[in-house]
Amino acid sequence: MKFDVAIVGSGLAGLSVALHLAQTRTVAIISKRALLDGASNWAQGGIAAVLDSGDSHAQHIDDTLVAGGGLCDEAATRFIVEHGREAIEWLIDQGVPFTRDPSAEMGFHLTREGGHSQRRIIHAADATGHAVQVTLEQKVRAHPNITLFEQHCAIDVITSDKVGPKPAAASAGQPHCYGLYVQDEKTGKVLTFEAEHTVLATGGAGKVYLYTTNPDTATGDGIAMAWRAGCRVSNMEFIQFHPTCLYHPYAKSFLITEAIRGEGGLLKLPPEAGAAAGTRFMPMHDERGELAPRDVVARAIDFEMKKRGLDYVNLDISHQSPEFLKEHFPTIYARCLELGIDITREPIPVVPAVHFTCGGIVTDLAGRTDVPGLYAVGETACTGLHGANRLASNSLLECLVVGRACAHDIAAMPKGEARDLPAWDESRVTNADEEVVIAHNWDELRRFMWNYVGIVRTTKRLERAQHRIALLKEEIDEYYRNFRITHDLLELRNLVDVASLIVNSALTRRESRGLHFSRDYPNTLPKALPSVLTPPRR
Repeated sequence: MKFDVAIVGSGLAGLSVALHLAQTRTVAIISKRALLDGASNWAQGGIAAVLDSGDSHAQHIDDTLVAGGGLCDEAATRFIVEHGREAIEWLIDQGVPFTRDPSAEMGFHLTREGGHSQRRIIHAADATGHAVQVTLEQKVRAHPNITLFEQHCAIDVITSDKVGPKPAAASAGQPHCYGLYVQDEKTGKVLTFEAEHTVLATGGAGKVYLYTTNPDTATGDGIAMAWRAGCRVSNMEFIQFHPTCLYHPYAKSFLITEAIRGEGGLLKLPPEAGAAAGTRFMPMHDERGELAPRDVVARAIDFEMKKRGLDYVNLDISHQSPEFLKEHFPTIYARCLELGIDITREPIPVVPAVHFTCGGIVTDLAGRTDVPGLYAVGETACTGLHGANRLASNSLLECLVVGRACAHDIAAMPKGEARDLPAWDESRVTNADEEVVIAHNWDELRRFMWNYVGIVRTTKRLERAQHRIALLKEEIDEYYRNFRITHDLLELRNLVDVASLIVNSALTRRESRGLHFSRDYPNTLPKALPSVLTPPRR
């Protein structure tokens, strides 16, 4: 398998890189499941960009910096915000059916979400990610220079220390990436992909926690693979909990978009709160009320639930007209109605759930990692945009802007010489005899991460999690060395690596900032510094 560029992941970041490169490069897109099974397809709210003369780059930048708890990289924020409009115009040119508004300057409806000082969220009703992904999927499937490998699971990138002889860069302690190993899910066969440039666009790591809005594919694969290849990771302690995930026994990970609160939705205590039932509680936690940033809202809900012994709180937008709700939130209206909840007449029961990984692989604004030949874009990367807390709807913007910059950087590179890469060696392994071990370890990991490394943390809980992770990692590594790989084993191996990075990053931060709140260190230090972890030299 020889390509100019191999892209792991089929979300908005991966597809945008592929489409920008395909005119001049042969591209492989490696997707763990079908192309539309990633988190981008689930995104409801929209994409933040300055699209109205009443708004400005300065305001968008300021909103991002405030939400990020002083930890955003200002240069990265400025670069991504200032390239927002051209990213949206590119999507419009591709045919994305954004919701129209004849009275708006650009002709498209703009909504507002928590943390934004202006209406700047362009959207396609309440299913923006799906509209974008379906449009780009059609383009990708039709392009002759793009080859799709669906149901293929990446194992590890291939670096120069696995190839030999080592180039000068590798001898100085810096490996080079030449491709990756990938397992065909249908046959179980491991394929060797040779590529001059490998792009990790694998999304986040929500499945490391028990409750998440993320799809099942979000197992931190890119972060774990890059870490094992020698890349630094940063800010992994900042795990964003979306404040409003639908609370219902038959609804798995169904997100209630931030735009519900942006359009006037109010958080209230449910009947189980007794005399306080129906009380709106957000103004007691923050003067911005329901429009406070996500970390503030999630902690407020968590506080009220724990204080009063509640399983959920209510999000009420029934004061808006039925026509408005059906037009602006058709997906949420239909799904809730299927479950017996009429949002035009009654509130929506909600709970916080893990939603976004703000940290990730350290990259520059072209997606370059510490390992030459290896790039990372989207949620799997850490450009510095999100800081200690992601501002709503900035994530898809980052995918588009950095994805395009990554493609331009790769396209400007001269073509290199082909290399013969070693085939996958499984001569010393056997078939696993106890698959239940994987299932048990997977469940244990996600449960103690939820209990010990959640919205509110303590040093003792983090140390307890660290100890359990060390034991699990030893067991999983032994399993990986001795048995043939499976999809579940690969994901578990990545999850335990990512869990370790989250806990170790959290233990290094002796303060509370943004999404990381510690009872032992409740104050915020005067100077904001990223937490950067460097892998041990091999």
